[in-house]
Amino acid sequence: MNTRRKFMRSAGILSLAAAGGLASCSKQSVKYASRNFNFNQQAFLFPKLKISLDRVIRETVGLRPFRKTGFRLEKEMLDQKTIVHNYGHGGSGWSLSWGTGNIASDLAIETGEKKVAVMGCGTVGIATARLLQKKGCDVTIYAKDMHPNITSSKATGTWSPSYTLIEEENITPEFEEKWTKACNFSFNAFQQLLGLNKIVTWIDNYSMSNEDGSGHGGHSSRLSIPGQLPHSEIISPESHPFNFAYAKKQTTLVFNIPSYLEKQLNDFLSFGGEVVIKEFKTLEDVDALPEKCIVNCTGLGSKALFNDDDMMPVSGQLSFLIPQPEFNYRLSTPGGYAIPRKDGIILGGNTIKGNWDMTPDPAQTEKVVSALMEVVGQMKS
Repeated sequence: MNTRRKFMRSAGILSLAAAGGLASCSKQSVKYASRNFNFNQQAFLFPKLKISLDRVIRETVGLRPFRKTGFRLEKEMLDQKTIVHNYGHGGSGWSLSWGTGNIASDLAIETGEKKVAVMGCGTVGIATARLLQKKGCDVTIYAKDMHPNITSSKATGTWSPSYTLIEEENITPEFEEKWTKACNFSFNAFQQLLGLNKIVTWIDNYSMSNEDGSGHGGHSSRLSIPGQLPHSEIISPESHPFNFAYAKKQTTLVFNIPSYLEKQLNDFLSFGGEVVIKEFKTLEDVDALPEKCIVNCTGLGSKALFNDDDMMPVSGQLSFLIPQPEFNYRLSTPGGYAIPRKDGIILGGNTIKGNWDMTPDPAQTEKVVSALMEVVGQMKS
């Protein structure tokens, strides 16, 4: 019995010691976790971009169809045919495609024609064609090229409804009203596409700088709709791992271009649409179409075809990194940006007005990759 009592007392002491040790260990763990919470949280919220020149899988140069006076949305007669113009969106074509397409399709409906031609198979042309179908029209798309050999395939695919759109001094109350109508319609249309194989997604954009500035970065300072996007917020250095003095967070939309264009074109075809490969070199080629109502969505092609001197190209080079699913935020820095899409991580950051050359410049790729490698290399971890 005495032996049993001694054993019980020894076991109790050992249990208390073990419990005390665990509690001590637990306190130390909590203290360590608390001290490193920000870094652990940042590692979760900000996965490091895998970036190097050997991860670049392709390069493209896109020509934005910039028009000094903004997009053209109006009717014009060509002999006995009605031309509805819907072009000149600059760097805002993706964002405004449904909105200007809606206005253009209403202008086409006013003619009373049920058979309508759409010239151009980019995002603006396809959106316009789908809206015409929804309004009861029989639509044929005529285009020189299709994805991936079109301007819309060489875009960043982000919500930017006023980017490289119009020269500020040319903004009139009439244009602002039309832009607001188009912007709201497009924004609502894209919300209906959420959840469809991630062709449209919401992501956080982190803009970094070492200067406290409020520049617009190519976006119009006068064209905006307060409250359309979640409010941007200044974030403190303790809340992000980047080596910059100033950081701003803005939640925005991204379009996964290849799957988006494929879905919209398949929808167009499944609802009875037809695509005809055809190049328009003269107005006689346009006049030869069988349809009496034609919606012109040829972008830069309108400069020569319709003698529009307000049009000019604004080139932008993009590089694509191998897809990285865990990289789930946009990073914008003075040296370039990185945007996650399903077809790769999009790198870019240059614009050249008046440049028609679509040959990628290896030096531009190296410049952006080098700048972003430095940013990633200086991340706190």
